[in-house]
Amino acid sequence: MALTVTNLNKNYGENKVVDNLSFSIDKPGVFGLLGTNGAGKTTTIRMILGMINKDGGTVTWNGEKYTPNTVSTGYLAEERGIYAKFSIIDQLVYFGELKGMSKADAIKSIDYWLERLEATEYKNKKADQLSKGNQQKIQFIAALISNPSLLILDEPLSGLDPVNTDLFKEVIKEQISKGKYIIMSSHQMNTIEEFCENLLILNKGKTILQGNLKEIKKGYGRNRLLVKCDEDIKHLIKECNMEIESENAEEINLMVKSQEEVNRLLKRITDENISLVKFELREPSLHEIFIEKVGGQ
Repeated sequence: MALTVTNLNKNYGENKVVDNLSFSIDKPGVFGLLGTNGAGKTTTIRMILGMINKDGGTVTWNGEKYTPNTVSTGYLAEERGIYAKFSIIDQLVYFGELKGMSKADAIKSIDYWLERLEATEYKNKKADQLSKGNQQKIQFIAALISNPSLLILDEPLSGLDPVNTDLFKEVIKEQISKGKYIIMSSHQMNTIEEFCENLLILNKGKTILQGNLKEIKKGYGRNRLLVKCDEDIKHLIKECNMEIESENAEEINLMVKSQEEVNRLLKRITDENISLVKFELREPSLHEIFIEKVGGQ
């Protein structure tokens, strides 16, 4: 199976918000859709789902026109999408029936997911009685209820506390193990790195980077150096003419131009008997790649 998006376009007046976007997901797993605010991610998702009209392009599943009616699809929107004054069980049954489930099958699935997401106590409550995080659980259940083949997650971990973040991650990993096709849009680069083999970065509607994350990182090489010492070493970094990319209270990240300057800094640290806690030459993180590609635009 495969989802293929080809030359997707969307204009609002003279503003082109999605510009000839193409990608495919040819095996189960998570595909990352990244970009700054206003880059066109959510518009792309809504066009794929048929929620808004395309101005050009096609979306196919196994070579046939894709629609959520022909391919079982779950969608977790970034915005809250549940009804405040209706009970959780009533509206989840309603969402299940919209996806062609019988009431009995919907209730069976709802009971499973309420327990799995530790939300059984909210079954008969109204949505406006729930916290934002628990409303997000209910919305996640609405996306999962019909056991979809394609799952689209727009900022799935936004606003969750660490405990529920881990719970959502466990469920996403379970969906991957079951062979689901997943599109994930997120501003949390560490989440994308954790889940996505392949990704696409949008900026102002245009694709500026696309491909396999491991291959993208490999193309950069090990051009970052993470250093942690018990004493200040900025004077040594300056002596070695190295560039500090970022720093915090504990660690310094340096840009690396050659192995020689890495060796030179290490020698200066040891020559001064400075206690070295961490010295790691590494590939750039997705966060660093993202900033490089779109941070100054």
